[in-house]
Amino acid sequence: MADRLFADPVLAELYDRWDPWQQRADFRFYLPLVMSARAVLDVGCGTGELLGLARQAGHTGRLCGLDPAPGMLQQARQRPDIEWVAGDAASASWDREFDLAIMTGHAFQALVEDDDIANALAAIRAALTPVGRFAFETRHPLARAWENWTPASAVQVIGPAGSLVRMTHEVRAPFDGRTVTFTSTFTSPGWDSPEVSQSTLRFLDAGPLSLFLSRAGLIIEEQFGDWDRQPLTAASPEIITIARPA
Repeated sequence: MADRLFADPVLAELYDRWDPWQQRADFRFYLPLVMSARAVLDVGCGTGELLGLARQAGHTGRLCGLDPAPGMLQQARQRPDIEWVAGDAASASWDREFDLAIMTGHAFQALVEDDDIANALAAIRAALTPVGRFAFETRHPLARAWENWTPASAVQVIGPAGSLVRMTHEVRAPFDGRTVTFTSTFTSPGWDSPEVSQSTLRFLDAGPLSLFLSRAGLIIEEQFGDWDRQPLTAASPEIITIARPA
């Protein structure tokens, strides 16, 4: 789910426990891209786990993480050998400084309005060198991932203090052709009350996505339907895109 669910420091501390990097197919896709780039901007970096893995793997260049959530950045800043910046995608003001920009964890879907998408893509385009690349993913709307966001699909982890924390999702506003709104509820025997967060995600098909990229001066170089680089089809769960400046 989008990192905005974990803006609270208590929940941010749990984020990587819900999605351990060893189980993340997206990390296996993005990490080689990061390792091959001299300067990397991670937009919506969350706790910075991917950039941290790159540094551990021997990346010696510039690694920069950008995220609007204080709780997430509090976790990320435990690594002082990486640059961490508070802000959202549209607030990026770098000028042709990065060989690679990435958005992982379906962070792109947190850009809900057309202007949000356009402004973010324009800022990312400006941050890329002339030969830079922008790699990101969005869930394929035809896969209808939100149908699994139900209390019956709850997951739980053991928190840092040893207590059990349970996370459930429930759709509040079903897919209307553009967005899905849902709540995430976190409960633990050691808490006085549940933590509840509401989020809205945008679902773009490949055609409209291509148009947004084109308007921002970006050209699709490669596109895949899954993390094993299978071709994008109507049955694909993901729309994984690598774009470059026009």
